[in-house]
Amino acid sequence: MKIELSQPFFKERITIMGIGLIGGSLARALKRSNSVGKIIAYDRDEAALQRAYELGVADEIYTDPVEATKDADIIILATPITAMGKIMKEITPYLKESAVVSDVGSTKGSVLASIEAELGYLPERFVPAHPIAGTEKHGVENSFDSLFDNRRTLVIPHLENSHDAVRTIHDMWKAAGSMTEEMGVKHHDQVLAATSHIPHLLAYATVDTLANLDDRAEIFRFAAGGFRDFTRISASDPDLWADICLQNRESILEVLVAYQKKIDALRHALEDEDREVLRKIFARAKHARDNFYKEP
Repeated sequence: MKIELSQPFFKERITIMGIGLIGGSLARALKRSNSVGKIIAYDRDEAALQRAYELGVADEIYTDPVEATKDADIIILATPITAMGKIMKEITPYLKESAVVSDVGSTKGSVLASIEAELGYLPERFVPAHPIAGTEKHGVENSFDSLFDNRRTLVIPHLENSHDAVRTIHDMWKAAGSMTEEMGVKHHDQVLAATSHIPHLLAYATVDTLANLDDRAEIFRFAAGGFRDFTRISASDPDLWADICLQNRESILEVLVAYQKKIDALRHALEDEDREVLRKIFARAKHARDNFYKEP
């Protein structure tokens, strides 16, 4: 369901843990809407922190996660998803009682499992979330304040969540220009497997396959717009996407089974020169794309 902004949003200190494209764009968006007093940035990469400071994305920078978060009103985990559980264990004892923690990870089941494994429980003021926005670029230098405008952010409450914490995360993302909706953990991972993780797998596989052909130089030289559009996301960070795919492997494998069946049907149609089967598959796909996919 869609959640409306409950009141004007403002927090004095918001900490971004991992100041890259998403974290940097969130910081810029909140500054644009005058919704934050100071943005605090944490990162292990000192050069990234310095760029964030020089660009005006962050007002204070830290390589110590505890120092970065101890006075924060909201903490956003924008680190690799495999690091979130350990970070939560490290910072939780030092957070203000009223602090709300959230994340921007592309998987949710694995993030919640890692946090529960590290802490022994799920904090009532940790609210999972996932902005459905991004580009193939990374790094704070590529962040921009309109990345989330009119894009959806999924808020994924767990059973232990406080209502106030959930509302805070909805309001923050709306202040950043996003539309928010709620979704269950398992359903989120299934939907993202189909709509994001599988497309990335296919883009990487397509480019890697063509790059290993003998005439690859001519293939890439004469590639048209359709090829560039389809494979654009294969320029995304390989380490990030390897982690995402492994952390959501069960949902991805379920979708891959269905995808493989469709590929087999297309292969058999080509082998049999069955134009009607090809046309029906293409027509169904066009109908679905025309009628079900709408820009937000």
